[in-house]
Amino acid sequence: MSLAIFDLDNTLIGIDSDHAWGEFLLEQGAVDPVAYREANERFMRDYENGTLDMHAFLEVALKPLAENTPEQLAAWHQQFMASKIEPAILARGEELVARHRTRGDTLMIITATNRFITGPIAERLGIDHLIAVEPEIHNGRYTGQVTGIPSYKEGKVTRLEQWLEARGMTLDGAWFYSDSHNDLPLLEQVDHPVAVDPDPTLRQHALDNGWRVISLR
Repeated sequence: MSLAIFDLDNTLIGIDSDHAWGEFLLEQGAVDPVAYREANERFMRDYENGTLDMHAFLEVALKPLAENTPEQLAAWHQQFMASKIEPAILARGEELVARHRTRGDTLMIITATNRFITGPIAERLGIDHLIAVEPEIHNGRYTGQVTGIPSYKEGKVTRLEQWLEARGMTLDGAWFYSDSHNDLPLLEQVDHPVAVDPDPTLRQHALDNGWRVISLR
């Protein structure tokens, strides 16, 4: 029994859920249509280029959580799951998760997207363990701030190490599936790194290092 770790966006689902949530908020008229769209597109480009300023991004991304009630956010997320996420869930991704579950592996999603967005997606996929960016909550409301280390790039390694230490576990025999070169720090830590529909940088790195390259599309 090993740890099977999955990136979420563009790996198990065919979209970036953070970007899709931004588009959903625009459709609801919940954010400034010009400034927010420009920021959403710019941060997406920065992420793809590996130059994302995570704290600047989170300042924008978490603001709508602070500006709306938990009830409104829950209602929106239910619509978001139905309209954006469900159509993007990859059948081959679900089959991959099922194979690891049958093997008795411990299943985990580790993502740079925040827990508000990704918690219900992990639940939908039947994956119990989730490491995500943690939005701060005070008196039942989101504050717009983040707690702890964002699970992005090297932060994914740090957060996973903390998780393993708390449970007395190791990465022996672990798998990690990802599409993004931003995940190279963690891919290089596991025994079984797998590039899934990878971006060009990750694809080349995988080929150079003899890693498996697969498609779930």
